[in-house]
Amino acid sequence: MPSHLWNRPEGPARATLLLAHGAGAPMDTAFMTGFAERAAARGIAVARFEFAYMAGRREDGRKRPPPRADKLIGEFEAALEAIRREAVAPLLVGGKSMGGRVAAMLAGTDAAIETGVKGVVCLGYPFHPPGKPEKTRLEPLRKLKCPALICQGERDPFGGREEVAGYEFGPPVTLRWMTDGNHDLAPRKAAGTTSEATLDIAAEALAEFAMGLA
Repeated sequence: MPSHLWNRPEGPARATLLLAHGAGAPMDTAFMTGFAERAAARGIAVARFEFAYMAGRREDGRKRPPPRADKLIGEFEAALEAIRREAVAPLLVGGKSMGGRVAAMLAGTDAAIETGVKGVVCLGYPFHPPGKPEKTRLEPLRKLKCPALICQGERDPFGGREEVAGYEFGPPVTLRWMTDGNHDLAPRKAAGTTSEATLDIAAEALAEFAMGLA
């Protein structure tokens, strides 16, 4: 498995997104692949990468828990440096769940802004652990030095629509709600929509967000 998985538009790219996986699944899941493909179809180049603990799982099959999110910032910085020369501006960082949280932490540093990071994209942000709404993880979003886009499922156990409505953010944070979506943004059958349609909406939101930064 290469260190980065690229999905590039057929024509010139209009932006680049460096995308990290969530805590329990690798960079080549159906969710990550589906989103990256849809983003590329809308002119956004996407580079996916894995943190070392997840890459280690591939090597020996042992299920390693992730380190604390703040301990992964350095790995995200290294991945950013590795793709920076190939990236078309505006340069975005983001991820699924934990990956998005680490991206937000990174985007609160002067080093990231000096590197050229212009925005953050979070797919299912873990606003709090499931069942523990009092333990919020809002600080990275309040310390951002650039705009953020969060695509969130309305019934996400890590932060649903009613809970998040009461939160206050600092810099510009755009929330796009996925109808009846769970933590993977996926709706139930009764919602009258599909996971594929939801990924289309999320990719379209990314393209609009990126163009607003260009």
